[in-house]
Amino acid sequence: MAERFASMPWNQLLAPAIELAAEGLSVDWYSSLKIASAGVELARFPSSRAVYLPDGHAPVGQWGAAPPVISLGALRDTLQRLAEHGADDFYRGLLAEDIVTDAREVGITLGPDDLAGYRPVLRETEGFGYRDAHVYGATGLSAGPTLQHTLQLLEQQLTDPSGTPDSTAYHAYAASMMKAYDQRLRELGDSPEGTVPSCTTHLNVVDRHGNVVALTQTLLSLFGSKVVLPNTGILMNNGVMWFDPRPGRSNSIAPGKRPLSNMCPVIVHQASGARTALGASGGRRIMAAVLQLLSFIVDYRMSVEQAMHQPRIDVSGGEDVTTDAKLDESIIRHLASEYPLSRIPHGVYPSMFACPGIAQHDPSTGGSCGGAFVMSPVAAAVAES
Repeated sequence: MAERFASMPWNQLLAPAIELAAEGLSVDWYSSLKIASAGVELARFPSSRAVYLPDGHAPVGQWGAAPPVISLGALRDTLQRLAEHGADDFYRGLLAEDIVTDAREVGITLGPDDLAGYRPVLRETEGFGYRDAHVYGATGLSAGPTLQHTLQLLEQQLTDPSGTPDSTAYHAYAASMMKAYDQRLRELGDSPEGTVPSCTTHLNVVDRHGNVVALTQTLLSLFGSKVVLPNTGILMNNGVMWFDPRPGRSNSIAPGKRPLSNMCPVIVHQASGARTALGASGGRRIMAAVLQLLSFIVDYRMSVEQAMHQPRIDVSGGEDVTTDAKLDESIIRHLASEYPLSRIPHGVYPSMFACPGIAQHDPSTGGSCGGAFVMSPVAAAVAES
């Protein structure tokens, strides 16, 4: 990606990450909560325990004192090495050798060929039409094809959207998502990811030239595999979890195979000319959040702020519907008459409705705006100075 699209030198691209790794992780209450949530599993691995549980428990700030800082071990040196030797060092260089040695030291079956044989898949997408907008989404083994299917169903179910989303709209969301998810899980496969706390990050960017990017990356579960490689400081993911452990299925694990994921970054070209990037973290709940935000913006002409504050529902496989407790009572009653329903407050943790974000650029005015996950204490929309 850097070779094809970057306008800055490679070492400058890595400089902010190197600086952050050198500073370490400043611990606030949210960090303490997340580390404590995974504390039992982190404690199983000496290298992980040394980083995240330095005194045998999750670090907690003291009243009136500076927040504790977690040292991220050798991660700063690893990133500096990448900056100096290039990305290929991660796959085929001395760093690759160190990663393999590191992994084997903690019992991970990883060989040089696993790293050297990795190739990114770059695809151009033609996108698809929805109402008077055009949607560009991830293709292949992502949630993008399921989003397209759901929007096609929604266009049939929700024929005349106007005003604000009502009981008809939310019923259409639920019915469309249930049907699309049924097909996804039957034909594409399944994984448990999405039923446990995740460690996914989604960001949207509009640069000064109006270029728009939607990017999702993940460790999968909270703290991934919980394994920090002792000599390189790399926190390993648990990507194998994306596979279906049962043999003979579409998403069954196999050598050299890529699993089905729930990531769903999209860019929407609206009839007004605005270009909107959106996506979310949150495992299997991602697609439901992206679908509704897209509908709020395209069908109901909501602003970014209005869309981010509009209550949502979640349907992510199965027959149950989860509703934000702030949803209008008449809508909740209507949904409850059709589906098994759980009414849950939209809180900080756990997040039952994914953690979405939006960035939007209007070429006609040159203005841009962003909206971050409303309940998050750390998500933010940031403007370039």
